[in-house]
Amino acid sequence: MTRREHSRQELYFKLVQRGFVSADIEPVLERLQQQGWLNDERFAEIFVRHRVEQGYGPMRILADLQQRGVHWRPQALADISEEQWQAWALEQQQRRFPVAVKRSWQELGKQGRFLSRRGFTRSQIDYALQAADD
Repeated sequence: MTRREHSRQELYFKLVQRGFVSADIEPVLERLQQQGWLNDERFAEIFVRHRVEQGYGPMRILADLQQRGVHWRPQALADISEEQWQAWALEQQQRRFPVAVKRSWQELGKQGRFLSRRGFTRSQIDYALQAADD
C-alpha cells in the first residue's frame, strides 16, 4: 500500500492471493477505511489522472476502474470537458501517426481503431480524424 493507492477490491484480492480468508480480510479493510488509509474515491481520482497522462480515453478509463472495483463515474472524469477529450484524442493520433501519409480509407480505419483501443468515443475519434485532415 505504500507504493500506490489501491481500491478496496484490489486489496481484497491481493490478500486472498496471499492466503488470507475473507472473514479475516473484511474487518481489516473496514479499519483501513475508517482510518482513511483505504479510500476508493481517492484511488479513482489518482487513477484517472494517471491514465489521462498516459493518453487513454474515457471509455478505457471507466472500464479499467470497473475492473478494479470502482463502479461509479469519478468526479475527476466528469470534470474533463468533451473538447479536452477531443484535443487529447487528436494528440494521441498525431503522436502515433506523426507523418502525413496518404489518407486512404484503410489508413483512416487503422487510426480510428487505434484511438478506439485507447478508449476514446466515436465522436472524439471522428474529431481527431477530421482535424488531422485539415
